[in-house]
Amino acid sequence: MPTRRFKSAAYLEAEPEAKILVCIPAYNESATIMDIICGVEAIIPANFDLLIIDDGSDDMTGAICRMKGVKVIGHPFNMGYGAALKTAYKYAVINNYDFVIQLDADGQHDVSNIIPLYERLNADDVPDIVIGSRFLPGAGSFEIPVYKKVVINFFRLLIRMVCKIKITDPTSGLQGIRLNAFSHYACFNKFAIDYPDANMIVQMAMKGYVICEIPAVMHSRNFGESMHSGFVEPAMYIIKMILSVFIVSFREIKRKPKIYYRRPKK
Repeated sequence: MPTRRFKSAAYLEAEPEAKILVCIPAYNESATIMDIICGVEAIIPANFDLLIIDDGSDDMTGAICRMKGVKVIGHPFNMGYGAALKTAYKYAVINNYDFVIQLDADGQHDVSNIIPLYERLNADDVPDIVIGSRFLPGAGSFEIPVYKKVVINFFRLLIRMVCKIKITDPTSGLQGIRLNAFSHYACFNKFAIDYPDANMIVQMAMKGYVICEIPAVMHSRNFGESMHSGFVEPAMYIIKMILSVFIVSFREIKRKPKIYYRRPKK
């Protein structure tokens, strides 16, 4: 497992102007959510807040979060991964956060990735979106099934052809997002609420947002069921994603490229 060096909590707390929201969408993750909450709370400094989006779980996920005293927003029924993220983006805009760090509730995204994502967002070149990648030197990951490797390689190629940028892990949900990007996501019809993956990278890159990657530490899923399990769900995901990428590409090509306002680094 790779080790990381990152700035101390005292250093990060010395930047009181920055408000950071760590958001975790969760659906029936009662087996892992307690460990995730404890891990996050153990490493985040005072200017970081934790938010769980309970996406209509029918197990004890929401109850465990509330028992721990964590801020929870509950959906009345399961609305999907993208809808849960969009709820978090709206919450971040309403409550004046500067950065959002998002990770999954199933334990695949190691909590040690949170601080490096924030540090990269806060670097001198001021990226808008930072993706945690399993495939960069220094990353730690698990063995990925062959069909997933094929899908990832396909979307790598598609993004490079359409956007002229190199993204090694286009399906990673481990991301850090700056205010101008997540406030765009929070707008009506600007974020895919079913499968927000490579299609969102294409959309944001073509709009002029700066996207980069850092090596990430990820683990295999030990509990629960992936939203891409079985045969039908992965097949539907691939078909929808391909269609979505082409629709987004065609739509953005017809528009005049626009660089959105980026908050200056203090």
